[in-house]
Amino acid sequence: MIRTAARLADGREIIYFDEGDAPRDPAPDPRGLPPSATGSEMRFDPLLREWVVVASHRQGRTHLPPSDDCPLCPSSDGRRTEIPASSYDVVAFENRFPSLVADHGRVLEDVGELEHTRRVGAGRCEVLVFGSDHDASFVDLGPERAETVVEAWVDRTRELSALPGVEQVYCFENRGREIGVTLHHPHGQIYALPFVTPRTRRMLDSAAEYRARTGGDLFADVLHAEQKAGLRVVARTAHWTAFVPAAARWPVEVHLYPHRAVPDLPALTDDERRDLAGIYLDVLGRFDALYGAPLPYISAWHQAPVREGRDLARLHLELFSVRRAADKLKYLAGTESGMGVFISDVAPEAVAERLRAAAP
Repeated sequence: MIRTAARLADGREIIYFDEGDAPRDPAPDPRGLPPSATGSEMRFDPLLREWVVVASHRQGRTHLPPSDDCPLCPSSDGRRTEIPASSYDVVAFENRFPSLVADHGRVLEDVGELEHTRRVGAGRCEVLVFGSDHDASFVDLGPERAETVVEAWVDRTRELSALPGVEQVYCFENRGREIGVTLHHPHGQIYALPFVTPRTRRMLDSAAEYRARTGGDLFADVLHAEQKAGLRVVARTAHWTAFVPAAARWPVEVHLYPHRAVPDLPALTDDERRDLAGIYLDVLGRFDALYGAPLPYISAWHQAPVREGRDLARLHLELFSVRRAADKLKYLAGTESGMGVFISDVAPEAVAERLRAAAP
């Protein structure tokens, strides 16, 4: 794989990940783009002790354009997109409508909150495009392209983790109109966050409590228990196990764990990365085979924070869908949205059995 970095017309970085060994001469971006107008900020919720990002400039971002106006397709003589090249394999670039922005020292005044906690929403948001085929999905990529995406995740995690002020790197994908995607072209996103996310913080606290109480590794013991029971295991390879968690919150939910305890994607070996590409495609194929149609999903990589808890956290993927039947969606109602108490309509063991049977 060949990695080539360049700049877009407004100064944003773009990185090409090309399969093979032919070097790329990056095409220039001839668009006359003005600098991005961004005003992201963070406000601290003292009741839940969580940061909330306010990015009002995103209201005007691109929303479900027609396929002939997709900003993620390759550029052509008659149409210029976010990707200047006429062809590409995998591409990452800075989002034109980011939730987090570079901190240029902007001062935020007190707006009357309990404590003056407002901060610039400092960080970086990238788009990761999985391929040039507008109508494909990740499951359609094939092993070689999936491996290239994994390598891009590794590269961006390593690079973004080294930026000043970044505390956690989050790679994720939203697929499907039901999830709320704004672009149908197959892509994911990567956030370099200036704080440790609430979910990660809670997991670290749970892992620390478990270690103090039992002396064990919480993630390793969860994986061992799932492997031993086998009731909820969907797929297993030499290096990875995919299973429906015993306390699954979503109608279709699969967690993917490496057998070796590693903190993040860059810590995986070459064999583990190749194996990951294969089992991930397998699970995504089962998702789509479940109802005989593309399943809307969120794919969320949990990585250890950059500077803390790396001995407690464990890399893993959470993949889940809001579709609870072929013609029904799960909406977060009063208990879930108001109190955070999930109520599942189907037993996790039954979901695992159906996914095992839904081999693509």
